[in-house]
Amino acid sequence: MKFNSKVPILLLLITLLLSCGKTNTKAETAEVTDTYVADNYTKQEVDIAMRDGVKLHTTIYSPKDTSKKYPIIMQRTPYSSRPYGEGKFKAKIGPNIHMMKEGNIIVYQDVRGRWLSEGHYENMRAYIPNKTSDTDIDESSDTYDTIEWLVNNVENNNGRVGIWGISYPGFYSTYATVDAHPALKAASPQASIGDFFFDDFHHNGAYLLSYFRATSLFGTPRPNGDQPIDTAWYTLPDLGTEDQYQFFLDKGPLKNLNSFFEYGLEDKPSLAPDEMTDDFFWNELKEHPNYDELWQSRGLIQHLRNVKSHVATMVVGGWFDAEDLYGPLETYKNIEKYNKENYNTMVFGPWDHGRWAKRDGRTVVGNYYFGDSISEFFQENIETKFFNHFLKGSGDKNSGLPEAYVFDSGKKEWKQFDAWPPKGVQKKEMFLSVDQQLTVDQKAEAGIDFISDIKKPVPYSEDVKSVFTPRKYMTDDQRFAARRSDVLVFETDVMEADFTLAGDILAKLKVATTGTAADWIVKVIDVHPAKTETNEEMQDHLKMSNYHLMVRSEVLRGRFRNSFENPEPFVPDQKTEVNIKLQDVFHTIKKGHKLQVQVQSTWFPLIDLNPQTYVENIFKADEEDFKTQTHTVFTDSSLEFSVLE
Repeated sequence: MKFNSKVPILLLLITLLLSCGKTNTKAETAEVTDTYVADNYTKQEVDIAMRDGVKLHTTIYSPKDTSKKYPIIMQRTPYSSRPYGEGKFKAKIGPNIHMMKEGNIIVYQDVRGRWLSEGHYENMRAYIPNKTSDTDIDESSDTYDTIEWLVNNVENNNGRVGIWGISYPGFYSTYATVDAHPALKAASPQASIGDFFFDDFHHNGAYLLSYFRATSLFGTPRPNGDQPIDTAWYTLPDLGTEDQYQFFLDKGPLKNLNSFFEYGLEDKPSLAPDEMTDDFFWNELKEHPNYDELWQSRGLIQHLRNVKSHVATMVVGGWFDAEDLYGPLETYKNIEKYNKENYNTMVFGPWDHGRWAKRDGRTVVGNYYFGDSISEFFQENIETKFFNHFLKGSGDKNSGLPEAYVFDSGKKEWKQFDAWPPKGVQKKEMFLSVDQQLTVDQKAEAGIDFISDIKKPVPYSEDVKSVFTPRKYMTDDQRFAARRSDVLVFETDVMEADFTLAGDILAKLKVATTGTAADWIVKVIDVHPAKTETNEEMQDHLKMSNYHLMVRSEVLRGRFRNSFENPEPFVPDQKTEVNIKLQDVFHTIKKGHKLQVQVQSTWFPLIDLNPQTYVENIFKADEEDFKTQTHTVFTDSSLEFSVLE
């Protein structure tokens, strides 16, 4: 297996990107010099012993001004707390530059089994609710033990601790609120993973093939077992092409990808298609295609019934986050549902993954411009305010922040609500029709057929590129898809008044297929007027005139329509109900725009190809299992929108 010799350098950049995307921008360097942290903070690296004796590497940045006490704000990460070594400083520390400049004790920790921390790493380590001995460890106990050491050993701390993190570090931030240490007063899970069967590598049971290259980041064993290491030990495979669509189409069945996980053993023969690989995460993915005990035990959402009341939470997410949208929404909703007395808020803006941690000036996702200084506003007026109130202020529930601070991505403005979804939201059902209309009233029942050709799957983007993880597509112009015969399009008339979607969307499809398996994808789109002005970030071949902005999209692997634990085939040519929950939106289809819905059955290579013939495990499907089929969508199918009147 050959690998790109430049990959180790690329890995360092990707690791930083995944851990928060917090590289210095020009805007940041204008406000903070590269030596600011070294000039104003002292750095200490320690190995903190957990209850079972395993030591976790921890870096502590303390203000040089020791005339007052400071709260501790920590981040736990699998992506490295580097730079390691005396005299080596991060260019920026903490959640944002305001909190860095005003002074806080900032702590970073390599989680168990990663980088310079000892122990065995488990991807999404399962929570142990009733621990009976010091050997019963999880991320909650590791966080507790770390905080216990910090408040007792770090000078000039005020006894209050906060935790934050984006993406995987967001998962550890949520984890900290369960069985929380008494000193933990504020937690901000941001773009937090909630369950790997619905975030990142799966969506409703469909495998996110577009995340294939990220697998080794989480599944490569450290070369010396559980021993610490300060350099990247994992390697990303070189696909050998910029055309990712063609690469995966040519590779064929998923089992043909096994050989990518031999990890540089050049003299090792190519793996047999069903052989176990060196990568433990890839083995888990392919050996556990259903929502079985492995995935269920690692989900954190179901353990949020008893979040400690002394921990205030502020869940942060991006409406256009391709990686972790399910996680933060379900984290907020479940804390809210089961912990009525807790301080729990949510903030959602027009961002992709972690963009709120940057200072870009103009907020753009892909081709689409949402406004100026949106991330800067969040950092100064929401995030800093939250942490200061609970870590430096009175810490009562009167924080000055609303229950829901959310950005209307259609009107391009912030709104504040005392509940989410907002009070006054009504369910409104709209039906599909044979004449491509999306209507309030159901028209005559009929079936609309299309051919799902496994040799020509619908692309998720018209761009020809190879990406580590896809993000831009979340706001991509969908005209390229609307013009395909295997994508069904349904559209309202031009809106005569603003139409605000606020909350989740439920697609209630009635379908049939000539095969025994199929995926179903639903996209909700804001069709802009012809005279819409084009912004400067638009790709050269596109214009904003008639732009088809994808507002929300989701896939359901049809075998899981009744149960994620117990898949079942379709009966050929039998009308079948398939319900797909699309995640929440807050978007106004403005007067003069149109609301459009697209329905399709392939979305490649965002998700892997469904053979369209039922097999027990798609990761082990053979070439002959893949069949072109004809699918039917019936016009008593509908979408149930949450509408704010």
